[in-house]
Amino acid sequence: MTFINYASREINCKLVYYGPGLCGKTTNIQYIYEKTVPASKGKLISLATETDRTLFFDFLPLNLGTIRGFKVRFHLYTVPGQVFYDASRKLILKGVDGVVFVADSQPMRMDANVESIHNLRKNLKDQGYDLTATPYILQCNKRDMDNAVSMEEMSRVLRLKDEPIFEAVATTGVGVFDTLKALAKMVLSGLKKR
Repeated sequence: MTFINYASREINCKLVYYGPGLCGKTTNIQYIYEKTVPASKGKLISLATETDRTLFFDFLPLNLGTIRGFKVRFHLYTVPGQVFYDASRKLILKGVDGVVFVADSQPMRMDANVESIHNLRKNLKDQGYDLTATPYILQCNKRDMDNAVSMEEMSRVLRLKDEPIFEAVATTGVGVFDTLKALAKMVLSGLKKR
């Protein structure tokens, strides 16, 4: 749910990076944070658990312009990848404006991808969202692995609707900003229609 701050003339949008453990959600967020101009971003906050962590930061992209005189600020979150942190996942999805599902391209992680994508759909539904109506991107990460599953197979198994699919190597930044920009445009397009 987009939050409008009339005092600061800002529209705040929440983008969540979702996926199985160790798929690259954190690496995506850290890369974006490191490459964002210091004056345009807030502090990177990490909430650690015993086996996983959730990251958060907000930033104000300078090149996206305004909507009806309001600047747009994006708040980026990751969810814990481990299934037993499902309550945290649900809480982080509350008020979401757009989702990036980060899939691990390694063959041994395909079952975890499928389980996590079903969990995303269920958790969104529990929060009152319909995934088919929510801005959504599928990012196939770790494309630099020698044994990476083909993009055709990744698409066949993981694609839920006609969502855009991006290849990525989050450790080097390949596809990271392309994914973010595509989701931001989808979210902004929805806002302009309101």
